[in-house]
Amino acid sequence: MLKQQLNFKLSQKLSPQQIQLMKLIQLPTQAFEQRISQEMEENPALETGKDEEDAFDDDFSNEDSYDEDYDEGSEVIETDINVDDYLSDDETPSYKLSANNYSADDEERQTPYASGTSFNQHLMQQLSTYRLDEEEEEIALFLVGSVDESGYIRRELRDIVDDLAFTQNVYTTEKKIEKVLQIVQELDPAGVGARSLQECLLIQLKRKEETPSVVLATKIIEEVFDQFSKKHYKKLLQKFDITEDQLRDAIHEVESLNPKPGGTYSGNTRMVEHVVPDFAIKIIDGELDLTLNGRNAPELHVSREYTDMLKGYKESKDKSKSQKDAVIFIKQKLDAAKWFIDAIKQRQQTLFVTMNSIMHHQEEYFLSGDERKLKPMILKDIADKIGMDVSTVSRVANSKYVDTPYGTKLIKEFFSESMKNDQGEDVSTKEIKKILEITIGEENKRKPLTDDKLAKILKEKGYPIARRTIAKYREQLDLPVARLRKEI
Repeated sequence: MLKQQLNFKLSQKLSPQQIQLMKLIQLPTQAFEQRISQEMEENPALETGKDEEDAFDDDFSNEDSYDEDYDEGSEVIETDINVDDYLSDDETPSYKLSANNYSADDEERQTPYASGTSFNQHLMQQLSTYRLDEEEEEIALFLVGSVDESGYIRRELRDIVDDLAFTQNVYTTEKKIEKVLQIVQELDPAGVGARSLQECLLIQLKRKEETPSVVLATKIIEEVFDQFSKKHYKKLLQKFDITEDQLRDAIHEVESLNPKPGGTYSGNTRMVEHVVPDFAIKIIDGELDLTLNGRNAPELHVSREYTDMLKGYKESKDKSKSQKDAVIFIKQKLDAAKWFIDAIKQRQQTLFVTMNSIMHHQEEYFLSGDERKLKPMILKDIADKIGMDVSTVSRVANSKYVDTPYGTKLIKEFFSESMKNDQGEDVSTKEIKKILEITIGEENKRKPLTDDKLAKILKEKGYPIARRTIAKYREQLDLPVARLRKEI
């Protein structure tokens, strides 16, 4: 049997305005500009730029009652909207915003990129200089289309044979594909079309002049590539009966080669991401000065035409049904515009307050640029200082950049966990990683330091860290193990 019961409970739900604000806060500058453009397209009551006149007339005061101007048949309008609320202006309206820190230096400057041809098109153009029969041309075009952005063909020949049969209706053999592949590997840049790093290096070495060091490098790559990649130099010296100088010259030849030939193609520069800093920090007279990018503080106002429409409606004696419908539409657009501009104003304040707190927390770093001066800082530290939620600070830090005297930095990089030093003080893991990086950079490359030795050195410097932690930090810094850092 079904039972009915009544329960009371408290729940917290975000208003549409709060949701809109959170979405705006997490947007970086470029996405924020696109969002403004989208809103202006959807809401004709919203305009950008300086308003030639005040958006409201002082002739209208709150003393005039909107209810007195309506007939008895306009009850819905009377309860839904008061025209005076949109025409009166006792104080500067909140949506009369301007960018106080805007200057000509904040104007958008983008690096133009040449349209050019793609990497694959560049290779296909070179194929036209070869004499190929119809089948060979089909195979060559398919192979070029299989080249990835690094310049490699990472597929087995037998798989290519099947794909040619199913997709191109070309029935061939692995031997024929191997023959055409050699033609593709003659294209520029050198090394393109290789199926492995070993093959890529050999293709480039064969195009070099046959000096003793090049001949030796070719033998090493062909015969003992695995030992070479693991830097077992003693075994190489014994196998080829050579001196350290000869091996050093051969290694130098290999190091001069390009392991990713496709990455050097100029057409790929079009894929570079254009970063626009959301903040700028400058040092003026020994003090830090923070500014918000002017593009984050647009000048927005309500359309003058919409306020004129409301004014005409108020002064009209005979109010038709179509006029009442128009007023409801105008009210919706004005509310949406005001909510949006208020959200932008709150976004500006939230961004500035959050970044200002981060700047003062990391003041020593911003004044010196020394990453060892970075203090431990987590999201909660900043959230407690500014009285906001951790999620709000996360939205500000996650995808925003700041222009500093030491380069453009991602804000979330200033956050790090803390560890205790030998004196019991909290130090940032960023500081420890920087010291580790410097220690490895200063080591004797003929006898690189192992993780155990690195742990002992850092302990002597006052940072008692376990070997496994050293290994973790080294991997995060993209530094190889000691054996792979060894040089002749």
